[in-house]
Amino acid sequence: MFTHANAADAHPNEPTELVDQQHCMFCHTSDAPFLAPSFHQIADRYRDVPNAASMLEHKLRKGGRAHWGDTAMPLPPERGGPLSAEDAHKLIEWVMSQ
Repeated sequence: MFTHANAADAHPNEPTELVDQQHCMFCHTSDAPFLAPSFHQIADRYRDVPNAASMLEHKLRKGGRAHWGDTAMPLPPERGGPLSAEDAHKLIEWVMSQ
């Protein structure tokens, strides 16, 4: 039986193939800072920020200067190649569910 509580607890599964392809774990971990903030830290910071998902998806697709610590988001060729808007959305949806 599917209840409201089940819906609230539902989180997207890790998009493992994308995480591996984009080398996310080279800099991020699920729950502790490494070279970059953890996925939990990112979700906590941006959870209530309007348009955060769109901004983060753009950052994934284009890379860019550091806005959290000293480490910039690598450009796509430096981390696994181009990322479609759909794949960026999947990754950010998963990160924000942390």
